[in-house]
Amino acid sequence: MASAGVETEIKLPLTNAEDGRARIQRAGFQIKTERLFESNTLYDTADLSLRAKGTLLRIREVGDRWVLTFKGAPETEIKYKTRPEIELDVSDGLPLARIFLSLGYIPVFQYQKYRTEYYREGEPGILTLDETPIGSFLELEGPTRWIDRTALLLGFSESSYITESYGRLYADYCQRNNISAANMVFGQAYS
Repeated sequence: MASAGVETEIKLPLTNAEDGRARIQRAGFQIKTERLFESNTLYDTADLSLRAKGTLLRIREVGDRWVLTFKGAPETEIKYKTRPEIELDVSDGLPLARIFLSLGYIPVFQYQKYRTEYYREGEPGILTLDETPIGSFLELEGPTRWIDRTALLLGFSESSYITESYGRLYADYCQRNNISAANMVFGQAYS
């Protein structure tokens, strides 16, 4: 399956995953996709030319699926992160990774998370609960009005909106905690 369009999203910080589940339940959301482990690898050139342009090339392994993602540079909007996104299901990400290497794209960052997707009948957006090695977050993706309304329903104000990537959040976390940054994966010491 392939999709192309514009992604508009924010993240919201949680005390822990249980806090997120309680907020989601109170707001009347239902599970769309059960909790799954995701492993994401970002690719770039040795001189990080994609990062310099604000673009992203990713291979994601989630459950028994592989997804290739390209994200264009974000629009200059402060309140939300809005950017072009193209996703394509692939049968196996390992040969794709070898193709990337042959073309000069190398793995530059890996991050892992457990993700559960939620929805409310008749609403245009998707709510996810992401459990990462550096904490848990809600992610709201959809029209800006839906994002604002849903964030408020979940008990958050606009001052809680996060538009940074997990890579940026991880780098900031490592800096705050005096940890050498590497990859954001489970099983590493983060404190």
